[in-house]
Amino acid sequence: MKSAILRSQDITVDFGAFRAIDNVSIEIETGKVYSIIGPNGAGKTTLINALSGLQKPSAGKVFLKDEDITRLEPHVRAMKGMGRSFQIVNIFPEMTVFENLRLAGQAIKFGIQPLWRSVGQYRKLNEAAEEMISFIGLEQYRDMKASLLSHGYQRSLELGIALMLNPEVLLLDEPLAGVGHHELKSTVELIKKVAEDRTVVLIEHNIDVVMSISDMIIVLVAGQVLCTGTPTEIQANPKVREVYLGEEEEDHAIA
Repeated sequence: MKSAILRSQDITVDFGAFRAIDNVSIEIETGKVYSIIGPNGAGKTTLINALSGLQKPSAGKVFLKDEDITRLEPHVRAMKGMGRSFQIVNIFPEMTVFENLRLAGQAIKFGIQPLWRSVGQYRKLNEAAEEMISFIGLEQYRDMKASLLSHGYQRSLELGIALMLNPEVLLLDEPLAGVGHHELKSTVELIKKVAEDRTVVLIEHNIDVVMSISDMIIVLVAGQVLCTGTPTEIQANPKVREVYLGEEEEDHAIA
């Protein structure tokens, strides 16, 4: 049985009098794809923020490979093997695709860079950026400014940036947000390829994609875990139909 690479223990997040996450404990097994679903306001992004270090919990703990990382900053978690993408594309728009990836790789490839040495002289770093460009399928856009890419390709670039640190666990917050229908298939295929050799936790509203890509699904409602299960189990769960998918959506969303 695979062990939990990432877990939360009784995580609570309060914003003043509002409790966004209420005593949530989850276990993410190594090498699997987990999707977090739930209605708007369920606390999905807040939970991801607490796991990645962008939001400090009011109570509870977060563990990565059994190490307590609850108080560690996001960049420290990244160095320990955790990657993250966001709802809003997080790239350097005026840099080229290659420059975005090379810059992302600097943090892990070397520590302090001598001021007299150009980053372009770092052969291994350049090679890693070139390999990532190929992996995410943006070879023909290598020297294009990121701002000129389509939204779907910007999403691919953001994934590449996160992967430059070679994370063992990758947290994706709505990776398909804003991706056009014609680019949806290629973006989903890239996510599947990314998940082949790492653990992925994602928030996604496209139920068809969630059901096709996930090993396990966590349903969050009002800041609490309603249930966790395989796609088949979630499809058959009457509580999920009632509080999340809804009777009107039932035939379309989970048939």
